[in-house]
Amino acid sequence: MPTAFDQTLAAIDALHAQDPRTISLADGTSMPQELAYSQRMSGWLDSVHDEPDEVLRLAIRAQHLQRWLVPREQYPEGRVGYLTWRRDQGIRAGDTSAQLMRDAGFSAEDAERAATIISKKGLGRDADVQALEDCACLVFLENYFADFSRKIEHDHMVRIVQMTWRKMSPRAHALALTLPMSDASLALVKEALGAE
Repeated sequence: MPTAFDQTLAAIDALHAQDPRTISLADGTSMPQELAYSQRMSGWLDSVHDEPDEVLRLAIRAQHLQRWLVPREQYPEGRVGYLTWRRDQGIRAGDTSAQLMRDAGFSAEDAERAATIISKKGLGRDADVQALEDCACLVFLENYFADFSRKIEHDHMVRIVQMTWRKMSPRAHALALTLPMSDASLALVKEALGAE
């Protein structure tokens, strides 16, 4: 008999696997985009948090749950539109995850806690929310930063790196600086951080 954790994790991954968008992996295979993202999030968790519990592990795995259902293009252009889209995505992913947890036998309190973490309420004050943000920033820097930086105007990209850095903990900063980066990406990070 699967545990409530195993049942919820399987349900989350089954929803991720429905993402029609795919990415190519280093081994030449492809995977649904959000399933790959969620596994990358889980992969960083033990590096940024000393004792993640089951609720945090599920929140980390579910952060982008079914994000493809509401495309960014459905919201206005610009920063306000982006932040509204991201907030709404967090609420929806949190609500869906909480329901999956209750269905599997988690308490209403645990389910609500996961939803709170996913919606990033308490960033900077809540260690679990900070862990989720650290994982998201590290996944971005490790997997998406180089391609993203080639599409964005230079000065805007510098500001994005600075904003990303401000959201990260000192522990995540140290991890980020160990990531392999191209010369161009490293130069961009150094410029953003004011390093020589």
